[in-house]
Amino acid sequence: MKETIIRHIRAGFAGLYLVTPEEIRAEAVLQAVAGELNAPLYWWSVTAGLIDTRDGSARDCPDPVEAVNAIQELPEQALLILKDYHQFLGDSGQPASPLVTRTLKERLRECRKAGKVILILAGVLRLPPELDKEFAVLEFPLPDMPVLLKVVEGIAESAKIPRETTVLTKAAEAARGLTVFEAENILALSVATGVPLQPAFIAAEKAATLSRNGILQVVPADATGDDIGGLDVLKNWLGRRRNAFTPEAEAFGLPRPRGVLITGIPGTGKSLTAKAAANVLQQPLLRLDAGRLFAGLVGESEANLRRALQTAEAISPCILWIDEIEKGFSGSRSSGSSDGGTSARVFGTFLTWMQDRASPVFVVATANDIAQLPPEFLRKGRFDELFFVDLPDEAARREIWQIHVRKRGRDPAKLDLNALVRHSDAYTGSEIEQAVIEALFDAFDDAHDLDTATLRRTLERSVPLSTTMAEQVTALRLWAKTRARPAAGSTGQTTSRRKAA
Repeated sequence: MKETIIRHIRAGFAGLYLVTPEEIRAEAVLQAVAGELNAPLYWWSVTAGLIDTRDGSARDCPDPVEAVNAIQELPEQALLILKDYHQFLGDSGQPASPLVTRTLKERLRECRKAGKVILILAGVLRLPPELDKEFAVLEFPLPDMPVLLKVVEGIAESAKIPRETTVLTKAAEAARGLTVFEAENILALSVATGVPLQPAFIAAEKAATLSRNGILQVVPADATGDDIGGLDVLKNWLGRRRNAFTPEAEAFGLPRPRGVLITGIPGTGKSLTAKAAANVLQQPLLRLDAGRLFAGLVGESEANLRRALQTAEAISPCILWIDEIEKGFSGSRSSGSSDGGTSARVFGTFLTWMQDRASPVFVVATANDIAQLPPEFLRKGRFDELFFVDLPDEAARREIWQIHVRKRGRDPAKLDLNALVRHSDAYTGSEIEQAVIEALFDAFDDAHDLDTATLRRTLERSVPLSTTMAEQVTALRLWAKTRARPAAGSTGQTTSRRKAA
C-alpha cells in the first residue's frame, strides 16, 4: 500500500481517500510514505486538532472547514491527513455542507499547484457527488500472513507460549481475513479461554466476527459428496480439482480454478453441492449474501462489495458461495431507472473482480432462474463451467431415499425402496427429504415406526414442484439443453408425470 500511495502522490493527485478500519496500521504506512518522500506530515482530528508530526506541536481547530483551510499555511509538499472526515460529508439523511464541499474543492485546486496532498482517512467511503471526481479512492488491504505471524508471535511471547513454527503458522492462517485489531483480540481471547492459539477456536470466533454485518459469513463445511444423491458428473468435476490449489498444480502449469455456476430446478441439491464443494476442495467456505450488499448511501453498496471481496481474498484459498445469485444481480439491466444505477455499478464491480482476480478464490454460484442474469455474466472466463441440475433419475432417487432415511436413524433395507423410487418420480431431492420428515410425524402420531406405507401416503398427498410449475420447468430445461452441461450422467426418465410437466 505504501508504494501505491507514493505513486499517486508523485503522479500529482492532490486528493486521496484511504478506506480502512485499521487506523493505526494506516498511520504507520503514511509515516513511512512521508519519510520516503521527505514530506512534512500533519494529522487532523476533531478532538486533537492539527498536529505537526515533526515536533508534536498541536493547534486547536475543531472546525472541519478551518482544518481544510489550514493546508494553505503548510509548507510545500505537505501531507494533511484528515481523520474520520467522512462524518462531515453527509449521509442518507443529511447532505454534505456546501461550505465543506466548496472549501475542499478550492483547496484541492491550490494543492495541485503546490504539490500538497489532502488525504481523508476513514473506515467507510462517503463522498458526495460534488467531490466524487476530486479524490482517488484507495482500499487499504487486510493484513497478509507475515503481518499476522508477527501478531501471533507477539501474543505467544506475552503469554509465554512456546513459539513452535507450526503452531504459530496455523494460528495465523486461521486468522486470515481479520484486521490486526480483531486478530489480536481473538488471539488474546484464545489465551484467556484456555485454548491458546488453537486454530478451531480462532476460526469459530472469526466466523462470528465476519458475520456481524450479514454480508459475508463463514459456513461450516458439514456436507460431503456422500450427502448428495446423483449429480455424478458435477461431483467428479469438483473432485478432479481438489488438488488444483497446491504448489504442485501451479508448477505443473495448471491455472487456478475460477468457479462454477450451477442452475436448475429448485430443490435439486444446488446449495448442498456448494457446501459439499468446500469439503471436496478442502477449503474454507464463505457465503456472500448479495441482497445485503445494497445500502442507501451513494457508493456504500459498491464499498460493501469491495470489502467482502477483499476479505475473501485475504482468506484465500477459499470458496465464495453466492446462493440464488439472480436475486442479487437480476435488476442490473434496468438499474438506471429504478435505483440510480446502483445495481449496475455493483454488478460491474463484481464482473471486473471475477475477470481480473489473481487470488485463489473459487466462486460457486447457484441460480434457479438463470434467464434473469445478464448475458455477460455467463460468458466463459467468469466461470470454468455451467452445470444444469435436472430432476433426479431412478438411481439418484434411490440414493436420495437412502441418504435421508439413514439420516433419521433408520435402515433403508427395511423399506421397499423400489416402490418409493417409482412413486417419487418427478420429485426433487428436497421434496423427498420433506416426505421422510412428514412421514416421521405421521408414524410418531400413529405410534409405529417409519414404514413404506406411511411414506407412500405422504407422497400421494403432495404435488411435486415439477407439476405445480410445469411451464417454468419446461422452459428451464429447454434453455439448458444447449447452453449448460448436465450435472448428472443421464437426463432422467420420461414418465407420464414428466410428460405432464
